[in-house]
Amino acid sequence: MSNQQYSSSLLENAVNEFAKLPGIGRKTALRLVLYLLKQPEQEVEAFGNAFIQLRKEIIYCKVCHNISDTEVCRICSNPSRDHETVCVVENIKDVMSVENTQQFRGLYHVLGGIISPMDGIGPKDLEIESLIQRVTEEQVKEVILALSTTMEGDTTNFYIFRKLAPLNIKVTTIARGVAIGDELEYADEVTLGRSILNRVDFTNSFK
Repeated sequence: MSNQQYSSSLLENAVNEFAKLPGIGRKTALRLVLYLLKQPEQEVEAFGNAFIQLRKEIIYCKVCHNISDTEVCRICSNPSRDHETVCVVENIKDVMSVENTQQFRGLYHVLGGIISPMDGIGPKDLEIESLIQRVTEEQVKEVILALSTTMEGDTTNFYIFRKLAPLNIKVTTIARGVAIGDELEYADEVTLGRSILNRVDFTNSFK
């Protein structure tokens, strides 16, 4: 877009930055920028500083790789959680989705993605080895595979299952209440909650 469409290059720059966000078109970006311009300067500064601080200071839990304010996140350090059960998820959004069901009291392990050769993502690009090490060193009795029910998710499930097999621990997967091809963040809380409660032995998921 040329500068002629905006009365201010500052306005155009702000719109361009908002338009980079997923799901935000230029019309929505312009509306958001104009809204912020109407707000008190202190509120806009607080808005901007929140993201600057987030980007500069956020760290990842050294145990589960979830976003955290400390070396070990609040979930992993909570003594009331079930430390013998670990739910493996693709990303941080999936942790939030499962937590919102209020049906799971164990811990998590965030892979940071799923195996996808088409996108150049292999097992070494994910937190799979750290999961195997964690299960080996800690008193983990069950690993729940809660990845998206897509071909890539199933491939990753099977890879992890094969890696865990020598450790002789219980490996389960969420029940197929979450439809094939669905991602966890789009499943409603009741369906996802039931899928976790009704999880099945991984070997039975092929039947």
